[in-house]
Amino acid sequence: MIYDKKLQEMIERLRQNGISNSRVLEAMRKVPRHYFVAPGLELQAYDEKALPIGFGQTISHPFTVALMTQILDPQEGERILEIGTGSGYQAAVLCRLGCHVYSVEKIRELAQLAERRMKQLGCTYRVLIRIGDGSRGWPAHAPYDAIVFTAGAPQAPEHLFEQLKIGGRLLVPIGSQKEQVLTLFVKDKNEVRKKEIKKLRFVPLKGEHGWR
Repeated sequence: MIYDKKLQEMIERLRQNGISNSRVLEAMRKVPRHYFVAPGLELQAYDEKALPIGFGQTISHPFTVALMTQILDPQEGERILEIGTGSGYQAAVLCRLGCHVYSVEKIRELAQLAERRMKQLGCTYRVLIRIGDGSRGWPAHAPYDAIVFTAGAPQAPEHLFEQLKIGGRLLVPIGSQKEQVLTLFVKDKNEVRKKEIKKLRFVPLKGEHGWR
């Protein structure tokens, strides 16, 4: 099938561009990315670009998803909070890594579409999607092993550190609405360590702790 060929090309491109975690590559190999784009864009799904998914939102570049997943290094059985479900692609990749994903999406229609895709892929037993303000997190299922933002935040989400376990990781793009720096926070017993990684561009985070 044409999708199989394009998927293999995507995986090889990710490997050449520095994605070395074999578990991440294998998880992305198992997720049919063309399920997650708007009708008519399926053949572009595996190209290295963001694509519109409606409501002013996009599905991130394959490299961006792979890089963020590699940085988080999620382990089987870990509990991951995702801020911004979007198309559901990142959640599906985490599901294939054996994680339990709690994902919050502000746009009802996107959340409902993502839920249908999770059912198609058999991920509903590991992925729980809620409609609401993801910038507040999801305290009911805390603490989490990791928290990942799929939208750019105006500042460090320090209010979510309490929803992390000791040793937990939080990955978030921070900056202006035009450009952000992908930033990793690691919660130790007595401090939260910060590491800036790479400049990227995401859609702006909406909600109480996002862009108004």
